[in-house]
Amino acid sequence: MEVDLVYLWVNGNDPKWQAKRNAVIGNVETKSAVNCKGRYADNDELKYSLRSVELYAPWIRNIYIVTDDQVPEWLDTSHPKIHIVDHKDIMPPQSLPCFNSSLLEHFLHRIPGLAEHFIYSNDDMYINKPVTPLSFFASDGLPLVRFSRRPFRKLGLWFRKHIQRKPLSNYNIIIQNAARLVEKKYGVYYGGKAHHNMDAYRKSDCRHVDEIFSNELNAMLENHVRSNNDVQRSIYSYTALAEKRAHLVYVTQKTSFRVHIHNKDHYAKLEKYNPMLFCMNDSQFAQDADRLRSKQYLEKRFPVKSKFEK
Repeated sequence: MEVDLVYLWVNGNDPKWQAKRNAVIGNVETKSAVNCKGRYADNDELKYSLRSVELYAPWIRNIYIVTDDQVPEWLDTSHPKIHIVDHKDIMPPQSLPCFNSSLLEHFLHRIPGLAEHFIYSNDDMYINKPVTPLSFFASDGLPLVRFSRRPFRKLGLWFRKHIQRKPLSNYNIIIQNAARLVEKKYGVYYGGKAHHNMDAYRKSDCRHVDEIFSNELNAMLENHVRSNNDVQRSIYSYTALAEKRAHLVYVTQKTSFRVHIHNKDHYAKLEKYNPMLFCMNDSQFAQDADRLRSKQYLEKRFPVKSKFEK
């Protein structure tokens, strides 16, 4: 099967882009999970992710990089596999400018020319071992949905909110929104949590979700920054599972590992587990020293310049 790869990328260090963001949602907030420096910082993660793709997944057909009127200065846009997609090419006017990846993710399947089978990745996600299309899609063509096992997730979230009286994070709220919509329509609640790494989708499944949950997704259109009524992209996987159009796979740290770059101990764990996929997750807890350490690690792990670089 032909498989494409889609990235989201932003250079939060760009003064022009910063001015656009500040005019809409204000400057970054140090401890905000939805509007912190780590949400937008460019640490050359995409460069190293593309190196990992060239090394371990050379069979990828096209690579689409979705940006907001930006292009990485090191990227060779003349490479036949590379395609820059601007937000305005796939999003409606009322959604622009968009600083909400939860909203933007609902438009990726509208990329012109995108293959039916595609992999979605943030720029901080990496392939660590040789993979094939069957690492992401089963032999019947259906996507492998990778979740972290959370058998009591629904109860746990209820207990936190109603008994402990602790607020849920925006991330947990929007995943719960997706799970509840699917539960209401299909009578099954999926407590599995996305593994925060490269995920497989079919374009036709995304279009199907667009149709059956159009009212709920349209309510997000003017959410220029992450909001609690957003519906997380897990709705595509939950729906596909409910309709038997996907295969559920629970991950372990040996298949998918997320490094919180502010946690030095995670680097040793990454070496220990040596997973198929890993993520170098920036956040409101990270400092510039953590970002430097992350970049040095990636340069050591993927030292060879890819054909996608100038």
